[in-house]
Amino acid sequence: MSYASQSGRAKTSASNPQAHAICDRCGFRYNFVNLHWQFDWRGAALQNTRILVCNDCTDTPQQQLRAIVVPADPTPIVNARVQDFEITETNFQTITQAPVTDTVTGIPIPGTTTLLTQDGKNLLTQPVGPPTGLTQSAVMPLNQGIKYGVFLPVTSVTSAGTDQITVTCSAPHGLVTNGQISVEGLKNTGADGFYSVTVTTATAFTYQTNRVLPAGSLLTATTNMITVLVGLPYGFDQIPQTGI
Repeated sequence: MSYASQSGRAKTSASNPQAHAICDRCGFRYNFVNLHWQFDWRGAALQNTRILVCNDCTDTPQQQLRAIVVPADPTPIVNARVQDFEITETNFQTITQAPVTDTVTGIPIPGTTTLLTQDGKNLLTQPVGPPTGLTQSAVMPLNQGIKYGVFLPVTSVTSAGTDQITVTCSAPHGLVTNGQISVEGLKNTGADGFYSVTVTTATAFTYQTNRVLPAGSLLTATTNMITVLVGLPYGFDQIPQTGI
């Protein structure tokens, strides 16, 4: 009568004995040296799953478990040359200030110099008029945990016959001086747009238009005023609204 070998798939040698072991996956007996650790993807690296398996039971690491590592964009380079933003954005033009020297050319710019454009107008040292290309429907909703596009509970918007507009709210507006708003739907469109505000009380603030507006109430049933965050030119802390 015959019987199955107790060694399974392991080999036994009297001159070179080796330990036997059971494959953790199929349960067959092998020589221990012929079993390997099973690895699989965990995040961006292969991790030992702590099971010993034979050749037939060894799985190829599953690529769907592998994390996708997005490379830097653009890829960093050695000896990069970064734009000198501070120098290129600095305005060395002066009109009524004390003399200054252009740091690039070394040429002094007297404070009495008046620069003209090609059409004969005085060249100004800052952008003129409200920023272009902005729309209230595309306001950034969140930045570093601060919500924007928040509606302000406006109860009155009035002009005193100057370029100053006074806004009163029914509840604290939460703004700070130089905070920014977007305004739509006022009686006089000259007061619509994007503005930096000056806070006067917890429920009131003012903003400056780039023209003088007639005195009176500007609030309508369709007035919409929200908080915004607009990028400013270098060195500015307010949205420029200077008139020509």
